[in-house]
Amino acid sequence: MKYRNLFLSIVLGCSTSLCAQNASSAKETSGNPIFEGWYADPEGVVFNKEYWVYPTYSAPYDEQIFMDAFSSTDLVNWKKHPRVIEKENISWLRRALWAPAVVQENGKYYLFFGANDIQNNNELGGIGVAVADNPAGPFKDALGKPLIDKIINGAQPIDQYVFKDDDGQYYMYYGGWRHCNMVKMAPDLLSIVPFEDGTMYKEVTPENYVEGPFMLKRKGKYYFMWSEGGWGGPDYCVAYAIADSPFGPFKRVGKILEQDLSVAVGAGHHSLVKGRGKDEWYIIYHRRPLGETAANSRETCIDRLYFDKDGYIKPVKMTFEGVKASPLKKSR
Repeated sequence: MKYRNLFLSIVLGCSTSLCAQNASSAKETSGNPIFEGWYADPEGVVFNKEYWVYPTYSAPYDEQIFMDAFSSTDLVNWKKHPRVIEKENISWLRRALWAPAVVQENGKYYLFFGANDIQNNNELGGIGVAVADNPAGPFKDALGKPLIDKIINGAQPIDQYVFKDDDGQYYMYYGGWRHCNMVKMAPDLLSIVPFEDGTMYKEVTPENYVEGPFMLKRKGKYYFMWSEGGWGGPDYCVAYAIADSPFGPFKRVGKILEQDLSVAVGAGHHSLVKGRGKDEWYIIYHRRPLGETAANSRETCIDRLYFDKDGYIKPVKMTFEGVKASPLKKSR
């Protein structure tokens, strides 16, 4: 029998495991979702010519005490990195570990997170920061306490996005409960510093804002995006504004991602990554499959995002196919 199997392997040109690998690498598109499991609030980022996605583990709040990450060289084939951050490395985490934002700076990787879903200023929780030497972690709490632990300007301290402007200055946009604040980061990314006018927090809430802010600078313009609607319902969606400054004002332009009753509902809390092309963009977001009614039944998906000739964002078409490969090592 073993000789027969050896003969078949030679004839077929591969072992069973090798055939499986070849089948995986032969995928023409990513498919949606891009990886298995319930995951939400995906932060897409590029590190060292490799795509990374850091999502929230979508589960009841008390079970949200760790985060996985996923990496890909081409947007089609994804590798799981389990528990890149977890409760054991955050002394003050109790529950509700949410919506990571990850940046590479100072020779380190910084993962900002929301924790504990605080409802008032007497509870322990808010936005924290963890640091690692590798994008796959392990990330360890850098402060032993939250970086932002109070509800200021009505904004619950969750859903932070950390944005680096062209001059090297980092800003954080964050906030739930229909309010968005902006803060200025210190060079070490472990504290916030005053703006030039001496204030520490600036409210930049646009019309219809609910949560999930994201910022992109393209061709000199600041594209500020956010999620609207209820995260547990079908009407969750993404809208955006365009400004000439990172401080706004952010006047709402319109929606760019929303439910499609032929594909999925509850589409929102997104991020963008740039592919290898000159103006090649991808939106990474979560959505709820048709027929799923549980709030936490959210999956991470990817589709193309396009700008029109005037610089406006075209509405995103959700797909089951996902996207084709865009390996950054072949950058033009």
